[in-house]
Amino acid sequence: MYFFVNSIAEKKELWLKLGLGIGIPILVVLLLSIYVIWARYKRKDASSISLGGKASPDPSSRSDLECSSIVCFKLPIFSYSELVEATNNFDDDKELGDGGFGTVYYGKLRDGREVAIKRLYQHNYRRLEQFMNEVEILTRLRHKNLVSLYGCTSRRSQELLLVYEFIPNGTVADHLHGDLVQSGLLTWPIRMNIAVETASALAYLHASDIIHRDVKTNNILLDAKFSVKVADFGISRLFPNDVTHISTAPQGTPGYVDPEYHQCYQLTGKSDVYSFGVVLIELISSMPAVDISRHRHEINLANLAINKIQKCAFDELIDPNLGYNSDAEVTRMTTAVAELAFRCLQQEKEMRPSMEEVLEVLQTIQSDGHRLSCVQEEEHIDNEIPGSIPPLPSPPNGDKIALLKNIRLPPSPVSVTDKWISRDTTPNATG
Repeated sequence: MYFFVNSIAEKKELWLKLGLGIGIPILVVLLLSIYVIWARYKRKDASSISLGGKASPDPSSRSDLECSSIVCFKLPIFSYSELVEATNNFDDDKELGDGGFGTVYYGKLRDGREVAIKRLYQHNYRRLEQFMNEVEILTRLRHKNLVSLYGCTSRRSQELLLVYEFIPNGTVADHLHGDLVQSGLLTWPIRMNIAVETASALAYLHASDIIHRDVKTNNILLDAKFSVKVADFGISRLFPNDVTHISTAPQGTPGYVDPEYHQCYQLTGKSDVYSFGVVLIELISSMPAVDISRHRHEINLANLAINKIQKCAFDELIDPNLGYNSDAEVTRMTTAVAELAFRCLQQEKEMRPSMEEVLEVLQTIQSDGHRLSCVQEEEHIDNEIPGSIPPLPSPPNGDKIALLKNIRLPPSPVSVTDKWISRDTTPNATG
């Protein structure tokens, strides 16, 4: 009897061992299968959000961007197929320019609108961040001198595409020292207006707690009437209230990067002021911001300008084709702009003016120029009209000199506190 009981117990134990031996591996395989399926689904979903893989496009979606957990913008969504059609499948002949995060193409939409379409690089791991950053900033801004964003593709589209208004006349850089250089086309009044309108756009950005962070002549577009449209907000930053600076690794374009920001990693609105100072020097000199053919101490235009202005060698800095030394009004205005640029290019940010002050000074320089032109024109007309009252005698040194003596120029800076050595490259990482 004992043997029988013992035999049954041994059989139960044997079956239990067999069950465990077979069941546990099956359970493990089942769990692993579930995990693999879940992981693949997760990866596919993440790929569709970041567009890192070949997720199928969803052009019919019109609300995923507006109602996403990242942003809530209410921005028109374009289908990928429509933008492919608009650019003739991103034809090389439609390419307008190439930037740090994408290529810009000319396109024509089905409704007839001409547009510029930025196609973010597929293999740039930060493209979604730049995409969202530019969308967020441009949808909250309204200014006549800022480029308008018409819309974008869905975040789940095959590619990330931004659709802007098309500005047909190239960039300021193109007209100063690029493919669109034409003698006498970019006159001093046009350049003065470019300076004022760009400053107006940047002052508006700063008042909206936004730092552009990549101010340069390549990012200043011109329409058919040479009016300004500031563009490219991919690396711009929203500036929190009640802070003096943002600590972040410097990013920007060599020749324009604020040296204090480069050294201390502290981004402020004065960083844009420095970059704009370089733009002002480009406008009065027609020289590029960086030119390796120049003397090694003057490869960076900022260094060259500081040296010339300190020595009062304005004739070695200002483009003579603008009328410097041949037109008293141009001489006065370009010299005043050079002095303002000098203040913008100070090593220490505390010594630089605010963007609002820069705008005010430029507007004063421009309005004084208009006023002087009007006075000269009236005097010319009066001298041509016969009358019983003879015209007043001219001052001994000439009309223009007498009038210039009555115009107060901004105080001329006499020194730079510290010289700085510019570097050819800046770190690519940002905060």
